[in-house]
Amino acid sequence: MIKEREFLLLNEIAKDDQVTQANLADRLDIAVGSVNWYIKRLIGRGYLKATRMDRTRLQYNLTAEGMSVLTRRATQYMKDSLTVYRDLREQARQLVSEARTAGAASLYAQGDDEAMDILRLTCLEQGLSLDETPARWVVKRNGRGYRLTDRQEHN
Repeated sequence: MIKEREFLLLNEIAKDDQVTQANLADRLDIAVGSVNWYIKRLIGRGYLKATRMDRTRLQYNLTAEGMSVLTRRATQYMKDSLTVYRDLREQARQLVSEARTAGAASLYAQGDDEAMDILRLTCLEQGLSLDETPARWVVKRNGRGYRLTDRQEHN
C-alpha cells in the first residue's frame, strides 16, 4: 500500500505528465526536495518512470504498476467514503426517529460540514422541518455521529 503523499503525487502526475517538481511541490504544499525524494522512491518501486525532455526537464509517466496502485487506492478511498456515508445516513435516520419519539417537530442542525448536510437531507426526506436558528431541538456532531439536545431540559 502506498502512503498518502505518494498517492497524491501519482494522482497529480496522472493528471499532467508535464508537471514539474516545483509545480508538484506547490500543489501538494511540500518542499521540492521532498517531491524529489518521493519521485525517486516511486521510480524505485516501479510506479513511475522519468524521461528526459531536454537538458533540464523530465517528463514523468505512470507505469502499468503505478496506474494499478493509483486505481486500487482510489477505489479503496471510494469504498471507505461510501461506508462513512452509509453509517452517517443510518445514524441520521435513527436520530430523526429518536427526535420524533421525543416530540420534536423540527430540528436545528448546528454545523456546516458534509455530515450535517447528510442529516439535513435525512430530515427533509423524513418530513422533519429544519429550523434556521437554534430552537428547542439542536443536533451537533459527536465524534463520528450526531447528538440530539433538548434545550428546554437545560433551562
